Amino acid sequence: MSKGQEKHDASVVTEVRLTLHLFGQMRANNGSGVSLLPRARKTRAILAILALDAPQPVLRTRLIGLLWSRRGKEQAHASLRQCVRELLVLLGPSARHLLEITRSQLRMVERSVWVDVRHVLAATASVPQTLDLFRPTLLEDLAGIDPAFDRWRRDEHDRVLQRARKVAENALAAQADPRNIVDAAERLLGIDRAHEGAWQALIRARLTQGDRAAASLAFESYTRSLQQAGMAPSLDMQEMLRGAAGASRAVLVPQHMRPSMTRARRDTGGVRLAVLPFGALEGSGAEALSLGLADEMTTALSRFRWISCVEPMLRAKESDAATWQQLQLDYLLSGSIRQSSNNVRVTVKLLDMSIGGRIVWARHFDRSLSDALTLQHDIACAAAAQIDPELLLRAAEHRGTDPTAHNLVAQAIPPIYRLEPRGFRTAGETLSAAVAADPGNATAYAWWAYWHLLLVGQGWSNAPLAAIRRAGELADRAVTLDPGDARALTLVGHVRGFLHKRPGQGLVLHERALSLNPNLALAWCLSGLSSSYLGQHDVAIRQIEQARKLSPNDPHGFFFDMALMMPHFLTGNYEEVASIGRRAIELNPGCSSTYKGYLATLGLLGHEEEAHLVRTRLLALEPGFSVQSALERSPIMRRDDLALYAEGLRRGGLRET
Repeated sequence: MSKGQEKHDASVVTEVRLTLHLFGQMRANNGSGVSLLPRARKTRAILAILALDAPQPVLRTRLIGLLWSRRGKEQAHASLRQCVRELLVLLGPSARHLLEITRSQLRMVERSVWVDVRHVLAATASVPQTLDLFRPTLLEDLAGIDPAFDRWRRDEHDRVLQRARKVAENALAAQADPRNIVDAAERLLGIDRAHEGAWQALIRARLTQGDRAAASLAFESYTRSLQQAGMAPSLDMQEMLRGAAGASRAVLVPQHMRPSMTRARRDTGGVRLAVLPFGALEGSGAEALSLGLADEMTTALSRFRWISCVEPMLRAKESDAATWQQLQLDYLLSGSIRQSSNNVRVTVKLLDMSIGGRIVWARHFDRSLSDALTLQHDIACAAAAQIDPELLLRAAEHRGTDPTAHNLVAQAIPPIYRLEPRGFRTAGETLSAAVAADPGNATAYAWWAYWHLLLVGQGWSNAPLAAIRRAGELADRAVTLDPGDARALTLVGHVRGFLHKRPGQGLVLHERALSLNPNLALAWCLSGLSSSYLGQHDVAIRQIEQARKLSPNDPHGFFFDMALMMPHFLTGNYEEVASIGRRAIELNPGCSSTYKGYLATLGLLGHEEEAHLVRTRLLALEPGFSVQSALERSPIMRRDDLALYAEGLRRGGLRET
């Protein structure tokens, strides 16, 4: 117990009949300090609910809904009556001063009770000392007594956390003296250990005081806190450190951070690509089709922000090495057209000019020659959609060692797709360095926001609330920097829809992304997820199927399959979901989200043996995953959909909490 808490307790226990501590493990004492903590955990929970709702009355039906949500009506009412009797016996003569009880409701008399949580909620920026009562957990000894109560407990803690953090932020902002700043910053960090502004203020105040050793220790604590949360220092913190005196920077910045502390500079990289007219036999009637296809292909590829296309080279050949060297091309796209009666086969080849024009990707497309313009458009869209992810994955090998933002983002993308924990963590550090290298690069911010989303979605964050907040900040920055970057917009839309549970806002961003680049398969997939969250499952299936049609061999294909499972599940296509789940796990066994929809489906199908295997693999990836955490994390908006998902997980053998 802190000194401030002891002092406060001593001044109030003689004035009240009951003192309740709800942070951490629950404690209850009378005015003489004698424990009045009920033995039954649900009786304690009733006491806590009444205390936090005081002076408002609490309906008996609400208490039953929170504490006996899975019991029959008569049994639940009997259990409630038994808990109330235990409470009255325990409180003794003081009960009439503390509680008002009727047939329909219970109420705690507020003036007779001191509650630590209520004092934290009443704190102000001018008198923030009562914030010292705050603890990072609420009623931790009452976890697991009922799923409904656990959700209430977490909601209450989030409410108190947000209020305490806001008051502490205001108190810090009001300080000018370095000593007061240190006190206010440390108080805020006691509430939110990963608070960026508090760490900045603390380190800056220590530097102002000339205490570089204390500043260095603070920075080490800062980086350690972020590492525990699965995050890396932000650009603002790195900028602040770069602005410190040279001597202090050497002390403050750990060796592993220094490569990313290079001077920020705008990187305008990407890949340069040219499209040749596709070869066609003379007199075959395909010559005009060839020229039009090259033009359509160039247009389709240029919609990808990071691909720079030169004008179609109408008379050039693959062997014109001097021309390609002069244009500084990274890749060359060529192909051929064969026509038989009313059918056309178009072969497309991607040549890597950095390795002597070697073919690194090739596909053929068969179409009917009923409408030449439609044929050109369809093939160009499909080819562009498949070339983009191929170039993304090859970019890490193709780019040089210069630590530009584009190079660093390229290095981060493959491990993000693989979802292997160690490589994934490294990808986060790489994206942090990318943002530091180019503070104006929207793509770097978008991928870093998406990285935080996966960090939470995979259950790898020790501080999910902080990770969600950081993802939102990075997403906002990405959209502000470049509202015309389709990939950035759709990644940000997924952050809005999944992490922030605002799929309507996410859908707006996905639609904007698709208007900019209708060939971006990822945008179709993520748009489908938002539609499914909103209950528009048929629309969702069409959108995700469009992603798979555009890029059937996409390295993100496992993600497309995972996304497709949920709308099929919520429309009752269980056998289809099971089939998709088996395929998706083979493509990437590290994506934990795949196992969740798959397990819920197997539960409803009654496939116990297969469910056991899937559940075992899911819990190996996320040991703490439960029905309760699934419900808390899910952005599904419709209650019936959410209830079906929860029931499937229960039948699949997943524990409740």
